[in-house]
This record gives sequence, C-alpha cells and structure tokens, in this order.
Amino acid sequence: MPESAALPPDDDDPSPGGARKNFLAIFPSIVLPMFLAVVDQTIVATALPAIAASTGEVDRLSWVVVSYLVATTIAAPVYGRLGDVYGRRRLMVVALAIFMVASVLCALSTSIVWLTAARILQGAGGGGLMTLSQALVGEAIPPRDRARYQGYLATVAVSSSAFGPVAGGFLTEHFGWQSVFLVNIPVGIGAVLMTMRLPDRRGTGEAFRFDTPGLVFFAAFIASTLIMLEEAQQLASGAFLVPVALGLLAVTAVILLVRREQRAPSPLLSIPLMKHPAIWRCDGLAACHGAMLVSLITFLPLYYRMVHGASASETGLLLLPMTIGIGIGSLTTGRIVGRTGLTAIYPSIGLTFAATGVLAAALLAPRLDATAISWSFGLIAVFMGTVMGVVQLTVQLAAGRAQLGAGAATVQFSRSLGAAVGTAIVGTVLFTTMTHASPEAGEAFAGVLQQGPQALDGLAAAQQAAIRDGLEIAFRNAFLCIAGFACLAVGLVWTLPIRRI
Repeated sequence: MPESAALPPDDDDPSPGGARKNFLAIFPSIVLPMFLAVVDQTIVATALPAIAASTGEVDRLSWVVVSYLVATTIAAPVYGRLGDVYGRRRLMVVALAIFMVASVLCALSTSIVWLTAARILQGAGGGGLMTLSQALVGEAIPPRDRARYQGYLATVAVSSSAFGPVAGGFLTEHFGWQSVFLVNIPVGIGAVLMTMRLPDRRGTGEAFRFDTPGLVFFAAFIASTLIMLEEAQQLASGAFLVPVALGLLAVTAVILLVRREQRAPSPLLSIPLMKHPAIWRCDGLAACHGAMLVSLITFLPLYYRMVHGASASETGLLLLPMTIGIGIGSLTTGRIVGRTGLTAIYPSIGLTFAATGVLAAALLAPRLDATAISWSFGLIAVFMGTVMGVVQLTVQLAAGRAQLGAGAATVQFSRSLGAAVGTAIVGTVLFTTMTHASPEAGEAFAGVLQQGPQALDGLAAAQQAAIRDGLEIAFRNAFLCIAGFACLAVGLVWTLPIRRI
C-alpha cells in the first residue's frame, strides 16, 4: 500500500501567519451556515415520530429525510461549480435565503406529500451550506494547517449535533413539530448578516454554461432509485413491474449522465476529478458514512419510541451520546492529524471498531435497555467521527487549490447520495421485515408510534409477543444493514492511497 500519491501543486497557499489572519476573518462567518447544515438533520430526527403520528402516513416517514438528502445531493455539485466561477460569498447568501423560505413552507405543511415538497426546496438551499463552508476554509488555509482547523470545525459539529436532538425533542413536545423548522429563521438571518462580513473574492470568471441536461439526468437517476427502493417493499405481493421499470430508468439515467459529463464544457460533476484513486475512495467513504449516520439518526428515534416507549424529549436525550460522540471523534482526529501528519490510519482503525460495534448492537439490542443502547451508539459514534475530517482533507489535497469547490462538492454529493440511498435501503429492510415477520406488527405500527408499547396492552398475550418479536427482528435487520455499510467503508479506507500530509 503506497504511503503517498502525486498531488497537484498548491503554490498559491497563503503563509502560516497570513493563514491565521485569514481564518480568523472567515471562521466566525461560516459558523452559523455550518450550524444550520449540521443541526437540520438531528433536530428533525426527534420530531419524526410526532410527524408520523400527526399525518398518519407512517410508511412514508422516511420521505421527510430522504427528500432533503436528494435535494442536497443534487444541489451540492451545483454550488461547488458556481462557487468556483462566481465567488462563494454570494452563493452562500442565495443558499441561506432558499433555506429559510423553505423552512417556513415546511412548518405550514399539512401532509407528508407537502412536507416532502418543502423539504426538497429546503435541501436546494441546504446543499450549498456545507459545500461552500468547506471550500471557504480550503481557500484560506494551507494544506498542513487544514487538519488542525478541521478540529475547530468539528467543535461546531459537536455543538450543532448536541443541540439538535435536545432542542428538537423540547420544541416538539412543547410547541409542536412545526417549531423545529421555524427555529431556522432567526438563525438563518444571523447567518446572512455574518456572511456579508466575508471578503467578496471573485471566482475564476471562466466561461460557464449551466449543465441543464446533466442536472436532469442526475435528478432522474436519484429520484428513480429512491422510488424504486420504496416500491421494492411490494415485491413479495407480486408487484414487480414498477420497481423493475424504475431500475431500468435509473441505469439509463446514470449512463446518460456519465456520457454527458464527459462531453459537457462546464460539467455538473468533474468525472476526471472523481477518477483520482484517492478521491473516488474518499467519496465512497463519505457515502458509506452518510448511509450509516443518517440511517441511525432517522430510525433510532422510531426504535426508542416503539420498543422502549420514549417520549420526544426522552428520545432527544437518548440521541445525545451519539451526536456528541461523533463530534468528539472528529475533534480528536483533527488535532492528532495536525500534529502527526498521518491521516488514513485513524479512520482505518475507527471504522473497524465501528463496524464491529454496530454488528454487536444489532445482535445484543433485545437484551439491553434504552440507556445502554444509547451509550453503546455513543461509543460507536466516536469511532465514526474519525472519518469525515480525513476525507475532506484528503480530497482537498488531491483536488488542488483550483478545484477546491469541485472537490468539496464531490464529497458533499457522495455523502448526501449515500445517506439518501442508505436510508431508503434501511427503511425498505425495516418495513418489509416487519410486515413479513409479523403482519400484526405492521398493522399495530401506527398505534405503537402514537401511544408507545402500552398500545399493545389490550391485546392477547400471544399477539403482544408476536408483535414485539416482529419489531425486534425488523430493527435487528435494519441495524445489520447499517453494519454492512460500515464493512464496505472499512474496505475502502484500508486501500486509501494518500495516508499522510
């Protein structure tokens, strides 16, 4: 395994002293956009059971998460390319404005369908927040120092992730689930004001024509893939025509997308950049990491509610060890990488432990209470936190200064795509297993979600046992699916060619 790979020159990096000055000028202004980008995932998670109970559309609950991820997946490379060309400050303001308008529409939604549409618009804004923030950091800081400053960014992630589930649970229980979207407005206004303090650096100014056909093919691929996964739940009943047709559409769309991006003068996705051996492995890592993390954030609240009867506030507290753990892992890894110059060894070891931990949690969960499970996933999250800082740093090194935005966009695109597809796969496994393991469990799902396990008290003992067994088997298989993503990530990280800076 090679210790290093040839990297593009990065001669335009500022000096260390200038880097510190530039970073202090930029960092306070990107804190709030990053806060919004991170907190939106965890603050909505604790509201999901309440949203499902309010709308009565339990089987479509994952749409609330997946629709946002689809939109951010599509939007991330767009912001990356436009930021390189036209400047990142103005693109950040546009992203924040779209995000806030969509947050209001989310709060006004009365059904899963309308909420899904509003979440798509919200993702169209949110897709630029993390991509542009990471690119702004890479723009101001030389490569060796970026690892140290990733620790500061991890601190923001810790605060955001810790704030999200607790605030989401409190707001949902006392002010309704709509409040988790309305809280974005004052924070978003502050983020716009802070963004206006950033230096208005011009982009490359190169001739740029928006790649509309590429965007259409990309959107067709993502949408058809996710709908196919949802329709796959009906395969057992013989309804296979629609999933097969959607699968063919997805394959056709991705073939047309690759051909288009290889020929387009201003491609949405940089295919040559994504062929770099370090970048495609990092993108794969980001996809697996997103699938693991977002699936856990989406379905653990359901698990705590349905199996252990936790309220919204209690669910927020039970999620806290995991959200803090991943931030602690990121913060610690960033500081160690900055001191040693070693990179890939930390996620290589971390993901090995994370995969083992998720597998153990899947098998042992029925024997543990909610608190023990919560702390177990907190420890697993510490190991998961070793991944994204190293991924971002490696991609920035491999992409070079001229393509920082495009490189950051490939990571955000891959992470969002992995999170969307991974969450859809886990949801398919969960609900399909639940229906087949115990049809009564599927029928009782809504009642358990609204009232907790006590909704089963009026049933006969045999029915209660069958339903509880069905729930346990379904969530066990969902956790095993997440462990599969972790094992795939282990294979990618141990073959990463760039292993030090």
